[in-house]
Formats: sequence, C-alpha cells, structure tokens
Amino acid sequence: MNTSSHSDIPKQTPSGWTLVFIAWLIATVSTLGALFLGEVMGYTPCLLCWYQRIAMFPLVLVLAAGLFPFDPRVVRYALPLALAGLGLALFHLALIAGWIPENIRPCQQDVPCSDVVVVWLGFVTIPLLSVLAFATIVGLLLLTHFKGSK
Repeated sequence: MNTSSHSDIPKQTPSGWTLVFIAWLIATVSTLGALFLGEVMGYTPCLLCWYQRIAMFPLVLVLAAGLFPFDPRVVRYALPLALAGLGLALFHLALIAGWIPENIRPCQQDVPCSDVVVVWLGFVTIPLLSVLAFATIVGLLLLTHFKGSK
C-alpha cells in the first residue's frame, strides 16, 4: 500500500528556459499585435507607441537567441529593453489617464498620444496591454535571474 501523500511530491518550478520562452511568447504576440493594428487595421502609432515598439520588437530576437542553446545571460540584454519599454508604457498610460500635465506631453504633432483609439471591455487600452506585456516580461526575466543565481 502506498502511504505517501501529495505533500511528499516535490513541487516543480519552471526552469529558466521555460521562463525565457514564456517571455519570448509574450514579446512575439505583442509584436504581431502591434503590427496587426498598424498594418492591417490601419491605426497610425503615436510617438510613444513607436518608442514602445522600439523596445518590444528586438526582444523577440534577443530572447530567441538566448533560448537555443539556453543562456541565462540573456537577462542582461533583454531586461534593459523591457524596463525601458515598461517605463514608456507606464508614462503613456498615465498620459491617457490625464495624470500628465499638458505642458510635458510629447505628442503635440501628428497622432496625439492621449487619443484612445481602441478600448476593449470598457477599460482595456493599447497602453494598458503594453504595460501588462512589459511588466510580465520584466517579472519573468527577474525570476530567471534570481533562479539562476541560487
């Protein structure tokens, strides 16, 4: 008779490769989503959206390069891009929320950064999706770093 319980089974945590792979998936989906909205749906990105794209698009290649073969040092190269993108996305979200004063708004010409083009479910905007994507990537990269440094 087996007397072991489920608590005797060691919990498996995701490997560094799995964490970086999930970060790569998020970056890839975000990149394809941005390209779809711009190229297929015809939405012109504002200046802050362009800067966020500059931070997100290379993550697809950088994270993929760190997967085959797995190199935990990929965090060194990907984390600065993800943090820069997160900062820009948070600024953009604050701009849309009206927390940024008029005199420091970066998009005065062409497409205004404060325009809300897409709203899903009554509250999900493109800058919110960007914050969620970058924050998740940053979290996964930090988990990878601290998991590897043990």
